[in-house]
Amino acid sequence: MEDVDVLLTPREAAASLGVSYAAVKQWILAGKIKTQKTPGGHHRIPQSALAPLLKTAPSKPRIQSRERFRAVSGRNQLVGRVVEVKFGGLLAKVVLAIGDQQITSIITADAAREMQLRKGQTAAALIKATEVMIVRV
Repeated sequence: MEDVDVLLTPREAAASLGVSYAAVKQWILAGKIKTQKTPGGHHRIPQSALAPLLKTAPSKPRIQSRERFRAVSGRNQLVGRVVEVKFGGLLAKVVLAIGDQQITSIITADAAREMQLRKGQTAAALIKATEVMIVRV
């Protein structure tokens, strides 16, 4: 049986690459990314076409423990798993699952791309606050 190449929408491809939807559309129009058109004329991108555009993995192995975050003075760090990264203009919404809770952070899109944040990765929320409020539940 043949391996079937998964077809992605331009938005899915943009999220996978960590770039904007507009960038992917420009690449399609410039011929940098080959696409297949649906009967309705919509572009679909084979997942294999994204491989040359993905950044190579770092050669140095990453430390999976909390110790990698100790280079920062803040100690209020909640380690979790990225469940959503959504880009919108200059900003990115990042949602971390920490236990059975979720925490959302709005950061610059440039920072999210530089960090190469992807769904399923381990990340930490660094909380810097002068006050902590308690709510009785």
